[in-house]
Amino acid sequence: MTDTTQPAADGAVGASTSASKGKGRKLRTPFRRRRGDAVQEQKTRKSTSNAPYQPQVETEKAAAPVNRRQRTHPKKPRPIRQTDDSDLGLSFLENAEPTAQRLGRFLSSDAVKPKLHKVLADAGVGSRREMEELIVSGRVSVNGEPAYIGQRVATEDVVRVNGRIIKRPNADKPPRIILYHKPAGEIVSHDDPGKRETVFSRLPKIKVGKWLSVGRLDLNTEGLLIFTTSGDMAHRFMHPRFGAEREYAVRVLGELTSEQMDLLKTGVELDDGVAQFGSIEFVGGEGSNRWYRVTISEGRNREVRRMFEAVGLTVSRLIRTRFGEVVLPRNLRRGRWKSFPLKW
Repeated sequence: MTDTTQPAADGAVGASTSASKGKGRKLRTPFRRRRGDAVQEQKTRKSTSNAPYQPQVETEKAAAPVNRRQRTHPKKPRPIRQTDDSDLGLSFLENAEPTAQRLGRFLSSDAVKPKLHKVLADAGVGSRREMEELIVSGRVSVNGEPAYIGQRVATEDVVRVNGRIIKRPNADKPPRIILYHKPAGEIVSHDDPGKRETVFSRLPKIKVGKWLSVGRLDLNTEGLLIFTTSGDMAHRFMHPRFGAEREYAVRVLGELTSEQMDLLKTGVELDDGVAQFGSIEFVGGEGSNRWYRVTISEGRNREVRRMFEAVGLTVSRLIRTRFGEVVLPRNLRRGRWKSFPLKW
């Protein structure tokens, strides 16, 4: 049994050994192929490195790199910016004194301060006539000194009646004043039946009271407008006894002769009476548009335009640059306002 079975076992072992060897050769074959490919590639590199350099000829032109920022449509020409010739007409404002200083000097002047008998009446002490009698009797003092009829007082002045300090109403809340650069096309009115744009729609909102305009400008006139929350302040600005001179930059179609300038200063006849400029001078310009600087001491309806029409010239643009001591700030653009917190 032993002899007959042993060869079979050897055969089986041999068969398994040969089978394992066969399987091992199959696993090594891909490795040998890869190794052979690597050797062949090295030989190819050596042969190409020894060969002379031959540049490759491009058969097709390479495409240019695409710039994503590049416009895909033709560039539109930019519109020509229209220059505003008001810079020439307002050039004389460059040398003007700062508005805050001029306005402060005007409000601190004696002519603008309220009278004593009115201050006492506003404080509820009595009527204006009674306050005058009180002042004459020597029972009123200002800063420790006896008061007198017609005396004007400022916010910081201490007023006493029979030795008792009078508390002035709203003394800690002085009136507000703002300057507005009115553009053409706006009206100076709170309500307009035609629903046109008003200057008051551009002003800051206030909780108590309303903005009062110092004077007016017509629809097509530009320039300085003064607004305040105090009726007394507006009255002092506009009252003729204060002599608030108005100044305008005027652009006309044509050129004034020396005779016409003299006539405008001596006076021209209008429908509502004679009108004259306090001063008139040429500012600049050429061709059909020329700028002039004029001053006038009153503010009748369309007075400046009508005066130029009286000498045969048409006003194409009108800008108010000054009202009394208040000058239009050079850096205040059209449609903008500037506030001035002041005490008076």
